[in-house]
Amino acid sequence: MKKLLSALAAIVIVLPFICSIRSEAVSFPLSMNIKSESAVLMNLDSNTIIHQKNADTKQMPGPLVNIMTAVVCIENCPDLSQEVTIDESVYEYLYNIEFPDDLRFAEIEDGDVLTYTDLLYAMMLTSSVEAAETIAYKIGGNNTSKFVDMMNEKAAELGLADTHFTNATGMYDPNQYTTANDMMALTVYALGVPYFESIATTFTYTPSVPNPKNHPEMDKWIWPNSNVMMDSQSDYAYNGAKGIKTSNLERAGRSIVTMASRDGNKYLVVLMKSPLNNADGDNTFYHLTDAIAMFNWAFDNFSYQVILADTAEVGELPVELAEGNDYVLAVPKDEFTLLWYDEVDISTISRDKVVWYKNTLQAPVAKGEPLGKVTLEYSGEELGTVELVAVSNVERSTSKYNMYVAKMFTKSRWFNKALMVSFLLCAIYIIVCIYSYIVFKSKAKPMKPIYAVPKVNDKNRRRRRPQQSEDEK
Repeated sequence: MKKLLSALAAIVIVLPFICSIRSEAVSFPLSMNIKSESAVLMNLDSNTIIHQKNADTKQMPGPLVNIMTAVVCIENCPDLSQEVTIDESVYEYLYNIEFPDDLRFAEIEDGDVLTYTDLLYAMMLTSSVEAAETIAYKIGGNNTSKFVDMMNEKAAELGLADTHFTNATGMYDPNQYTTANDMMALTVYALGVPYFESIATTFTYTPSVPNPKNHPEMDKWIWPNSNVMMDSQSDYAYNGAKGIKTSNLERAGRSIVTMASRDGNKYLVVLMKSPLNNADGDNTFYHLTDAIAMFNWAFDNFSYQVILADTAEVGELPVELAEGNDYVLAVPKDEFTLLWYDEVDISTISRDKVVWYKNTLQAPVAKGEPLGKVTLEYSGEELGTVELVAVSNVERSTSKYNMYVAKMFTKSRWFNKALMVSFLLCAIYIIVCIYSYIVFKSKAKPMKPIYAVPKVNDKNRRRRRPQQSEDEK
């Protein structure tokens, strides 16, 4: 369980990086010619690819396949210290292949007892086919084909779209292929897998389990790393070189994956299909001379440079309602530093691709407020994206703001709606008043007339005789 958790942690840490190295690669021209058909050179400290040559061309990997074999073994073996008894029948079919010189052996004999760790060292240092086949057979559940399926599943998981495996040893097969870019991505992932780097960069190793029957003198049973760049006595010795894997196939040339460190910088190179012989037919090791030349070129010509200072004025944005200046300058939030080729002027880097979060701002604007982002490009390749922020505060004008509020209030939809509702209510009120008046008039009773002089009753008037005057009497 602990080993599984470690493997999962490695996936989480390394997978995002594998995706990024493909998109951020900028290939600078080499100052020399290399013989290898495919090449990739990457700075491991900054995760920056600085040179590519036919990096997506499919090549036969040979024993470089052992990098994937080791990854699948480490991630699926519950205990690397577990002992394994070697069964020669697992790999004896290899004795009869068409090009036996393609195979490498580590003097492992039938009946030897070795740990999985021992087998990993034998395979990574010497390209031992006995070790590779035994690992594949055992980890695959006594089924080598199952292990190869696991290798291809891992390749798919890592996004290695141009890679396909047919065996765990690297034996020649036209259907087994990869690219320099895929091999670079795989190696970067592998360096994050527990134990892999320490195994792949070891100079020599002696098996941990004594096998007196087949190897009475254990101190002489030593497995040296096939990368002679690590050997100080070699004509190809290179100070700071480490591992990782070499390959030699009659029909696919020589290949190498190795890294080197100097002055705090670390580079990883993948070289594939370098010629076996020169023009005169002499045996050559162009994969080694190419690696040395590329490492020297990288160490001598690359340095970290400030591509965009945090004080650089990238642009400006208009600011409404501002007190004083009606604009604000945009600068990088942080300084952008990049590993850069000394021969290329940084002024050739484009910073014209700016995206603003808003086209116009409104005061107040605070210093450091995010405004947008700028994408840096060189020769059509994206170098990175930098966030832009306000260089200073921009205060708000009180008078401008009050006028703005009044103006916006009269233009607001709520104001217009309130106005419409008011007119509607007034109209309704008037209509109701008119209607009420009409109804009232129609239902009112007529009033009796009021006279100023009392009305005389006709009957009384007829009965009353008129009084006679004195003269009539």
